[in-house]
Amino acid sequence: MSKNDPYAALRIREFNIFLFVRFLLVFGWSMQFIVIEWQVYSITKDPLSLGIIGLMEIIPAFSMALFAGHIVDQREKRNLLAICTAAFSLISLGLFLLTSDAIIGNWSTNSVLYAIYALVFFGGFLRSFFGPTIFSLVALLVPKKIYHNAATWSTSTWKTASVSGALFGGFFISWLGVDKTLCLVFILVLLSFCFLFLIKKKPILNKKIGEPMKESLKAGVKFVFKTKEILGVLTLDMIAVLFGGTVAILSVFAQDVLKVGPEGFGILNASISMGSIVTMFLTTYIPINKNTGTKMLVSVFIFGLSIIAFGLSSIFWVSVLALFISGAADGISMVIRQTILQLKTPDDMRGRVSSVNSMFVGSSNELGAFESGLAAKLLGPVAAVVFGGTMTLITVVTIGAVNPTLRNLDLTKEIEENEKESVTETNET
Repeated sequence: MSKNDPYAALRIREFNIFLFVRFLLVFGWSMQFIVIEWQVYSITKDPLSLGIIGLMEIIPAFSMALFAGHIVDQREKRNLLAICTAAFSLISLGLFLLTSDAIIGNWSTNSVLYAIYALVFFGGFLRSFFGPTIFSLVALLVPKKIYHNAATWSTSTWKTASVSGALFGGFFISWLGVDKTLCLVFILVLLSFCFLFLIKKKPILNKKIGEPMKESLKAGVKFVFKTKEILGVLTLDMIAVLFGGTVAILSVFAQDVLKVGPEGFGILNASISMGSIVTMFLTTYIPINKNTGTKMLVSVFIFGLSIIAFGLSSIFWVSVLALFISGAADGISMVIRQTILQLKTPDDMRGRVSSVNSMFVGSSNELGAFESGLAAKLLGPVAAVVFGGTMTLITVVTIGAVNPTLRNLDLTKEIEENEKESVTETNET
């Protein structure tokens, strides 16, 4: 295996199984999100209802994040992921039943809407466990010398599943209907649950099993805030996602601004992830270890510009191109963030650090969805998106000026040290 082998992580059987399981889960979750966004706006015609979906998910995801990280660091990762997947299947089943003719015909609109919000709330609780568990499991499937390669492939798989789920979610609404599409999601989740058991149980690397939760949580938060590279990149992504996210109100643009129907809605969603996929696969051949901080800042700045362009566009294919560029820029920042986290996080703290990441970035997706829905209601969808993109640009310039540690970040040394450490461990074995 060559030093710069772009397929290094893919030569490990269990890692390939993990990627397949993750693809099925994210494909299903992404398609489910698209369908629910479409269904909720279709029955309410209120952009604020889309923001409430984000709010319902962020409340449990944010409040449980640190506790979930503590539990993940104390438990075996394969079985914990299996429990989360089984619970996710119940959410998918519930959403399928809520959109069936039997329920729609006998329940009031508000009853269906509140039940959907309740299941989304449960999904937010689960998501607080999914992120730390998956992040921790990746490091147990590959040797340290290829952490950066595994992080790229894992993130690429996630975005590939996102684009596929977003694209097919839009088309399946038209082809199959909302309820049958959600039934398909349920089947995919069950399939991922079965394949997950082809991965063997992994050792628990945390040497402080039984550590009091208060001390455990304090250690995780302290590590993140004293590691300037991690803190800087999380802060940048958090604010960019909070103000620059457009996904939550894409259904408003598809139905009321661009008037392109469910198929166009799927294409708009897919274009974001497609841009991310292109750049993620390129980073397996073109390493991002040199001048990493500068690349991060530039990519988020381009993301902000493309969001503004999307907001100002009234032409469908121009909007698609703007979203594609935003996804491409976002893909670079995601790969950089995941690589930094994998390289700089100790094995016994991966769950807690990933949970802090979820609080910074993951939860900001839902909070950003609420912000986008509220801003669209108060300002109109176009002004809301332009405002968000402008705030992103201001954030990049500010963080670049006040955080020289992030601006001058270079990962070359860390990657070389991991390669040497992995070789030493192999020789000792």
